[in-house]
Formats: sequence, C-alpha cells, structure tokens
Amino acid sequence: MLALRDLQAALAGIVRGEDQPRLEAAVIGDAITAAARLRIYRHHIEQSLTTALAATFSTVQAIVGEDFFRAMARRYVAGDLPCQPVLAEYGAGFPAFIAGYEPATSLPYLADVARLDWALNFAFHSPAANHLTPADLSSLPAERVAELPLALAPGTAVLRSSYPIDRIWRVSQPGAADETVDLGVGGVSLLVLRREDDAAFVGLSEAEEAFLSAVERGETLEGAAEVGFQTGGAFDLSTTFARLLALKAIAATQHHFVERVEKAL
Repeated sequence: MLALRDLQAALAGIVRGEDQPRLEAAVIGDAITAAARLRIYRHHIEQSLTTALAATFSTVQAIVGEDFFRAMARRYVAGDLPCQPVLAEYGAGFPAFIAGYEPATSLPYLADVARLDWALNFAFHSPAANHLTPADLSSLPAERVAELPLALAPGTAVLRSSYPIDRIWRVSQPGAADETVDLGVGGVSLLVLRREDDAAFVGLSEAEEAFLSAVERGETLEGAAEVGFQTGGAFDLSTTFARLLALKAIAATQHHFVERVEKAL
C-alpha cells in the first residue's frame, strides 16, 4: 500500500508521462485495466489544465492558434503542475516557459504578450481594496506628503516590453479590426490595473515607468519623484501623481500613517 505522499508523487509522475508500475499495482482494474484508468486520469488532468491556460492566456492562443497553443501548453503542464486548487492562479511560469520554447522563437514578442495576459488575469482576480485619494492628502502639509510611503494597489503591475504588445494585444481580441502591427515602432511601458469587474492597461512614459517602478520598490513619494526626474525625460510630478490617483493605482496602505501624522500636527 502506497503512503499518501508517495501516492501523490506517483500521480504527478503519471501526468508528466512517467511509468509508475507501483501505482498501477495499487489501482483496481476490472473491465478497464489499471493502466487504462491511469491514462484516462492523465488525459483528464492534462485537458483541464490546458483549458485553464487557454482561458488565462487567450491572447497568446489567438496569435498562435489552438493547435499550437495546446501542444505548447501540454509541454508546460508536464513540467509545472499546479500546487493550489484555484485554476485561475495557475500559469505564473507560463510566460517564462514560452520565452524558452523553441517552436515559438519566430514570435519573439509572444512571451511578453503572455506576461500581459497574466498581469490582466492577476489584476482581475485580485481582491478589492482601498486606494489613496486626494482627500487622504488634503489636510497634510507638502513636506508630510513627500514622506508618504507608497505602494501599488492590489493587482496593479508595471510591464515593459521591447515590442508594441499593447497593439498586438488589441488586434488579437475577438472582433478587432484586421490590421498589421509594425514591430519596428519599438517597445512600450504599461500599467495594468484592477477595475470593478474587469482589468485594463494604460500606456506609460519612460519617466512614469521609472516613478512607478520606484513605488513598487516601496519608495516614498519624494524618493519615487527623484527617480522620475532622473530619467532625463519630461516628468511632471503633480500631473503624474494626479493621474495615478485618478486611476486608483496607489494603495491606501499608508492611510493609518496619514492618521498618525495628522494627530501629531
């Protein structure tokens, strides 16, 4: 009799395509042999995980086609089984896998499109949370506002690609106009955001990307602004910060900090 841990490891091996004679011996066979039962199990798991990946990375599938996508997904599934029960959380490593998947080398932007798909999926499933608002800042003197520790709102992410993945994503959506994307136009920086019942992305300038990357690292408003000014591009802190507040991109994790500062004044 296999111990539970050994049984789980053997089942994972079956999904990866490994022979597991000890597991076959532990499975009862009648009209259907033990080996056949395990093949059915493997096929079911493989199909379920491939379908889950297709739902999360729908833009990738639209670009490469269903057959190519499913072949690629099956290779990924064999080497990276989920460790949690929520299928929407499965596939974090798929973009990196695509980057090293030899049959996809003719599509050098595909891994970045996958990162965008994943970021949108992550944003969509992120929990709703309070965000920083102008009202939180209105009663503070400027020097106190500069000391605020900043963080991105849950589900928010900054993406940088050497390719115009925003345009590639848009023309790959169902019902999009049939048009060609010129890869020569260069790269793009994007801010992915959670919405009330959806997820979205907006474009960023080089300075805005630098500012938000500093926010991701936990910089204060003053520290992030210094990074933005150092990019060499045009950076207007007031305009940038107002835009981010309007987009609900900054977390209200510093709300209690604001309250403490107000009480100390």
